[in-house]
Amino acid sequence: MASLGRPQRPGAVRLLAVAVAVTATACALTYAVPAQAADAAEPVVSRGVTIPDFYNPPTEPPPANGALIRQEPLPLGLAIPGLDGRPMPGTATRLMYGSTDSNGRPVAVTGAYIEPSAAWKRGGPRPLVAVAAGTMGQGDQCAPSMALQYPLTLNGETVSVGYEALAIYRLLSAGTAVVVTDYVGLGATDRLHTYVNRVDEGHALLDAARAAHAVPGASITPESRTGLYGYSQGGGASAAAAELQPSYAPDVELAGTYSGAPPADLTAVMKGIDGSALAGALAWSINGFAQADPDVRNVVEANINAAGKAALKDASTMCVGDAILGYGFAKSAKWTNSGKSIGDVIAAEPRAQAALDRQRIGNLKPAGPVRLATGVQDDIVPHGQARKLAVDWCRKGADVTYDAIILPNLGDKLLTNHVAPLITDQGDAISWLTDRLAGRAATSNCWSMPVQP
Repeated sequence: MASLGRPQRPGAVRLLAVAVAVTATACALTYAVPAQAADAAEPVVSRGVTIPDFYNPPTEPPPANGALIRQEPLPLGLAIPGLDGRPMPGTATRLMYGSTDSNGRPVAVTGAYIEPSAAWKRGGPRPLVAVAAGTMGQGDQCAPSMALQYPLTLNGETVSVGYEALAIYRLLSAGTAVVVTDYVGLGATDRLHTYVNRVDEGHALLDAARAAHAVPGASITPESRTGLYGYSQGGGASAAAAELQPSYAPDVELAGTYSGAPPADLTAVMKGIDGSALAGALAWSINGFAQADPDVRNVVEANINAAGKAALKDASTMCVGDAILGYGFAKSAKWTNSGKSIGDVIAAEPRAQAALDRQRIGNLKPAGPVRLATGVQDDIVPHGQARKLAVDWCRKGADVTYDAIILPNLGDKLLTNHVAPLITDQGDAISWLTDRLAGRAATSNCWSMPVQP
C-alpha cells in the first residue's frame, strides 16, 4: 500500500482483534516543517501516506471556537449495511473546526462526527459524547479521524491501528452521538501535534463538542446532554477539558466525564515512559512542547545531541506501531550531551521545569461528575500520579468516582499494565457515562480515598 487510498482492510472482526493485540503490546526537536497551507501545490506525504487535502488548514485564521470550517462525508472502515438501509453503527462526517491553542492563537483542528443508527432509549434527546483518543502518534497519518476510515494502515513505512473504534462503537450502539477530536496538529498539516499539552487538548475536545452541533443532519439538540470520554492521552485530555470548561466553554455543560489513566503530572509520566516500550512518546512530548514553549525549546536545543535530534525528527512522523518498533525501550540519556535523562535535564532548568509544571492537571476543580480510573500496576502512566489527581479533585469538592483497577503485574514497561485496564474497565466506564447522559446522579466516593489503593 503506497497511500491511504489503497489500505489493506481485513474483515471487521479480524481488524478489531488486531487492534486489541497491537494495543496490548503497544496501547523536533523537530524542525522539519510539517505544514503546508490549503493552497499548497504539493500534497503532504507522511511515511508513504498521502494526507488528503481536507486536512490542509486554510490560510486565513480559523473562525470562532467550535465553528465549522469545512466538512465532508467520512466512510467508516468498519461498517455494515443496516436493515433500514442506513450503515451500522452510524454515518460519519469528517470535520475541521476552529479552536484556540495554548498560546491563545486561533488554530484549525480536525476530527469526525458520527450519527448513530441505534436509537437513544433512555429518555430525552440524543446525547453527545466527545471522545479524546488515546495515544496514536505524531504523524498526520495517525489522526483518529483517519483511523476511523482506515482501521489498519500498514504500508512498510508506518503502522497505525484504530483501536479507539472499540469504545466509539460501543457508545454508538448505546445510541449516543460521538464526536472525535484529532487534537491540535494531528491530521491538520500546519504544525506538529502538541502531544499531552493539556490546554491544546482540552480546548480541542470542548470545541469538538461545539462543532458537532453544526454538522448538517446531526440529531443532537441544544438540550442534548454532553459527556467526555478518554483513556491515557485521552484521559488527560478529558480531565483537562473538565477543568477548563467553566472558563473556556461554559456553554458546553458536562453531564459526566470519564478519565482513564490520565497523565496528570508529566514529570512523573516522563519517568514512566523513558526506557519503556513506548519511549517514543517521550520524543512526541518534547517535540510538541519545544514547538509551543520557547523555554522548553531553548533547553532542548542546548542539551540534545545529534542522535537525540535525529530521534526527535524521526519520531515526529511516527504512529504508535512505528515508535514501538523504532524506539521501544530506548533511554533518553543517549539523546543528551550530558548523558542525563531528558527528565533530569529539564528538572535542572527551572524555566523548563516550570513549563511542565504548568501542564499539571489537578489545580482546578472539574465541572460536573468525573469518573477517574487507574490501574494500580500501571507503570507507563504511573498509578500514583493518577490517584493524586483524584485526591486533588476531592479536596476541591469535586464529584469524583475513583476506581482503582486491581490486576496482576503483567510485565514491567511492556505497556501491558497500562493497556489491560483500558480493556477490562471499558464496559464499566461506558455504563457510568451513559448513566450520566440519562440523567442519573453520580455518587462520589471521595470519602473512601484514605482506604483506596
